[in-house]
Amino acid sequence: MAELPYLVKDLALILIVASIVTVLFKKLKQPLVLGYLVAGFLVSPHMPYIISVVDRADIQVWADIGVMFLLFSLGLDFSFKKILKMGLSPVIATCSIVFCMMMLGYVVGNAFGWGYMDCVFLGGMLAMSSTTIIYKAFDDMGLRQQRFANMVMSVLILEDMFAIVMMVMLSAIAGGGNPDGGQMLESVMRIGFFLILWFVVGIFVIPLLLRSLRKLINSETLLIISLGLCCAMAVISTQVGFSSAFGAFVMGSILAETIEADKIIKLVEPVKNLFGAVFFVSVGMLVDPAVLVEYALPIGVLILAILLGQSLFGSMGFLISGQSVKSAMQCGFSMAQIGEFSFIIASLGLSLGVISDFLYPVVVAVSVITTFLTPYMIRAATPSYSFVEKRMSPKLIGLLNDFTLGLQAGNMNANWKVLLVQMLRNTLIYSILSVAGIVLMYTFIIPMLHGVLPGGWADVTGGVITLLLISPFLRAIIMKKNHSEEFKALWKESRYNRPLLILTIIVRLVIASAAVFYICGRMLHISGLLVAVVVAVIVVLMILSRPLKKRSIILERMFLLNLRSRDIEAQVMGQRRPLYEGRLLDRDIHIADFDVPENSKLAGMQLKELRLGSTFGIHISSILRGCRRINIPNGCSMILPGDELQVIGNDEQLSAFGAHLRENVYEEDPDIEKREMKLRQMVIKTDGPLCGKTLMNSGIRETYGCMVVGLEEGEQTLTQLSPSYEFKKGDVIWVVGEENALLRLEGR
Repeated sequence: MAELPYLVKDLALILIVASIVTVLFKKLKQPLVLGYLVAGFLVSPHMPYIISVVDRADIQVWADIGVMFLLFSLGLDFSFKKILKMGLSPVIATCSIVFCMMMLGYVVGNAFGWGYMDCVFLGGMLAMSSTTIIYKAFDDMGLRQQRFANMVMSVLILEDMFAIVMMVMLSAIAGGGNPDGGQMLESVMRIGFFLILWFVVGIFVIPLLLRSLRKLINSETLLIISLGLCCAMAVISTQVGFSSAFGAFVMGSILAETIEADKIIKLVEPVKNLFGAVFFVSVGMLVDPAVLVEYALPIGVLILAILLGQSLFGSMGFLISGQSVKSAMQCGFSMAQIGEFSFIIASLGLSLGVISDFLYPVVVAVSVITTFLTPYMIRAATPSYSFVEKRMSPKLIGLLNDFTLGLQAGNMNANWKVLLVQMLRNTLIYSILSVAGIVLMYTFIIPMLHGVLPGGWADVTGGVITLLLISPFLRAIIMKKNHSEEFKALWKESRYNRPLLILTIIVRLVIASAAVFYICGRMLHISGLLVAVVVAVIVVLMILSRPLKKRSIILERMFLLNLRSRDIEAQVMGQRRPLYEGRLLDRDIHIADFDVPENSKLAGMQLKELRLGSTFGIHISSILRGCRRINIPNGCSMILPGDELQVIGNDEQLSAFGAHLRENVYEEDPDIEKREMKLRQMVIKTDGPLCGKTLMNSGIRETYGCMVVGLEEGEQTLTQLSPSYEFKKGDVIWVVGEENALLRLEGR
């Protein structure tokens, strides 16, 4: 028999040890990520007392795949629309926290005399709080429905986005040695260009593909298609100079806008869990006890830097974003740890060969300790606020509570603001699509035409095809928003607005003409003046072309339909949050979602029986049940297992109700094996409990917990008994019940 490859043996060892350790950590109510790290340490060569992994190179390949699928899953939970709806507050908080923590990490690294790249990567690792760990801590502590927790989760989503961009930036820094400001700006512009290009093209193409195949797709094929798209985007990302993880995240964020997103999340989760476990185990394998002992002082300093840095800079970041002092401190203290993205950034540094080997185990040790301290830091926020409040004047506290760094539009007319933002967004998107079309044609298509047609004809043919391809985008750049309500209102409002409005048209006309000039210059080998005339004619034809206008409108409507498809589905299925959510007058009142557990004792009870208003002071505004939404339920409405409740109340009321919901559940039956139902034939005896009694009065259900199936009147037939049937001696009946109940019924 052939010998098993080391990869299979190593994988078996990893999964067995990880399963044992994670069950133990589940029992101890600790994050599973820590269990994976401990499992990795146990199977590493640094642990001599048990079997260790043989081929670490193969495991590293699996770990790289794990990173890719982790970020793909993160992208599926991510939404660009969600980010846009958050407003400026989370953005301000995120930018300030990430910048301050990166600087703090760089300063600490420099203080220990570590290398430049070690300090840069250390700053990136310290800036990334752990979404997984914080979410679990909030859930375990019953804080997930509180207002400050929602703000923290918004910032964590943005931090994850920052981490993706940071990985690309760190790769650029590592490849360029010590890039100057121009190179950094170029890297940022490249990231922005490809993000917008992939997102726009992906939103246009992917939903169309899934919609056309919807009748043919089942769960299995949808999983294969999703993972195939993930891997394809990872390959494309590496081809253009980014990481595979970046491409996987982008594809996840594209699929997040499709109707199939929720289904894909559930299908991909087991794959993510498997490869993610291998990744975190591989992280634990790099922990060397000798390194931890040698770097005990830096580890201690880094732990203090995270705890104090996030407590201070985090609270300041949330404060200047508009949160109250108490809420800001709760948010800042909650983020005092590092987690999975720190490991990913450290893995990136090791794979690029730009950071020292000691940095990885040091960061893992810091992460483990700060993770254990997370619940204590969250609890410490309120006493810390009380301590600060006693030592600050009420006037200063009031000033800080009202302070915000929200960017104001000043006295700028609202119409100007809306119009310029829309024009800028449209010009940017359509310009990127036009540039992408030109690059595609002149990189791939026109060289192919040169192999088929003579040189001049190949250039002309390729140029014409390119113009036809991008002409809807160029026309949209020039004409879009020229007839909008804002444009008309500003034109009528004042004659001083008109030169500026005309200037916006001229600027966009120049941008579109530059693209046409470039194509015509390569297509027609004539003097510059003649090219300018040709360009002018082409631009005028584009503006006047009604078919081109119609085509541009159709493309835009199709894109918007794809972008809104998930929102449309949510509205149809009754899953949209109520419009009044953001309009509640009392600052302490907000809406939270609660899921009714499958084993809830509240299930089957009517709202008037539960008396939730008088007991907790809350109101249930909606019950989401499957594809139905019950708005403003009355007292006779019943709570069922699996219902999603939308509840209105303040933090304390919602926390109390959440605890009540979690505590009032039926425990799992420890003797479930004894509850097996059995079918048994019984003969009615004179001294038995049933003889002479009717089925209704026998108590066979109420007293004995059994049920009569029928009366045997032949070898093949059973007769259904009426409630008034009287049992007689010698009757042969068939009874269903548990073993103990049947024995009691038989008198044994």
